[in-house]
Amino acid sequence: MEVIKTDIEGLVIIEPKIFRDSRGYFFESFSQREFEEKVRKVNFVQDNESASSYGVMRGLHFQRPPFAQSKLVRCVKGRVLDVAVDIRKGSPTYGQYVAVELSEDNHRQFFIPRGFAHGFVVLSETAIFQYKCDNFYAPEADGGINIKDDKLGIDWQISMENAILSEKDIKHLCLKDLDSPFDYNINLYPEFE
Repeated sequence: MEVIKTDIEGLVIIEPKIFRDSRGYFFESFSQREFEEKVRKVNFVQDNESASSYGVMRGLHFQRPPFAQSKLVRCVKGRVLDVAVDIRKGSPTYGQYVAVELSEDNHRQFFIPRGFAHGFVVLSETAIFQYKCDNFYAPEADGGINIKDDKLGIDWQISMENAILSEKDIKHLCLKDLDSPFDYNINLYPEFE
């Protein structure tokens, strides 16, 4: 796998080595050993999958410590724009984001460490999206930023009139009103100290 660094430290794009022949293709979608050598030490404990139609926006979600999650995400059918926003107080990139297109054609994956809010929008007719998480879902730790927060400056590549959001996501605060539970100077991975 090839690891592509982004403008924000810790956020990386992963491109697998794909083997193609007349039968189709094969690639290794995850190797714990290689991931730890090239990205960081992590212990994924839960896999999630969602199916969505064009214009569905999910996010921008996070879980508060001690239930914070890293995510390794990919789109196995269709095409999405995936976004991670740095919400670590004191971070030199606080409030900045990285957006990457993930699709069934490019097979890219996006690693989002703890301390980031994550979301995506579906750009194809339908999309199937998969998440590997390094902490279990904890509804009491749910948090989020309003995905329509104009101050973030994200070009979601769709008209907001076509956006389909959950009631929960519509109610999230804008970043300026968020009291972030993450601190850039505190280790978010104490289990690996």
